[in-house]
Amino acid sequence: MQRLAFLFIFGLGGAAILISLGVWQMQRLAWKEAILADIEARIAADPVPLPAQPDPQTDAYLPVSATGIVGTGILRVLVSRKEIGAGYRIIQPLITGSRTILVDRGFVAVDIDLPVPTDGAVEQTIVGNLQWPNETDSYTPAPDLKNNVWFARDVPAMAAALGTEPILIVQRETSQSNSIVTPFPVDTSAIPNDHLQYAITWFSLAAVWLAMTAHFLRRPRDTKRS
Repeated sequence: MQRLAFLFIFGLGGAAILISLGVWQMQRLAWKEAILADIEARIAADPVPLPAQPDPQTDAYLPVSATGIVGTGILRVLVSRKEIGAGYRIIQPLITGSRTILVDRGFVAVDIDLPVPTDGAVEQTIVGNLQWPNETDSYTPAPDLKNNVWFARDVPAMAAALGTEPILIVQRETSQSNSIVTPFPVDTSAIPNDHLQYAITWFSLAAVWLAMTAHFLRRPRDTKRS
């Protein structure tokens, strides 16, 4: 009898823990969806003039509009796009008034061996979102400066390379058309949101735990009958 009581308490206790973890993940899911909805709303808002001193925390994803001349410097950041494959993000300086900042012009396929147009001295208005991507870690290779290939967007390092402020606008549209570079605007697709899968995993483990508990509770009875 004591053995059955132990199995019963152990089984219900373990299931309760697993279920609580699943509920916690559902709460995390609601929290993450609210954050993503807020970011998407910020991305899609009407653009504002470029702030004098944008903050990486409070101004992340801020839609802005800046008018200026795209400089001749180019950095290529190796990326991959679904259904397209490997390519480069094109990073260039944007001279706007007395300031020079970075602009992520968009995507060009890796097999396109054509010079990326720099638009000369044509003034244009660029609309996009401010971003300070967190794409580097201890495993990120150093830029291949010889071939002008970067493996992540590192705003301070790119700004130093091109002699600009550490401010990056990810272009959404421009007043000057560009047939080679395709805009690769900011969205929330790269922000992980796996809480639903985690919740399903915990609830599934709880169901298995309860089934195994019921099995072990029935075994002594089945053994006596045999």
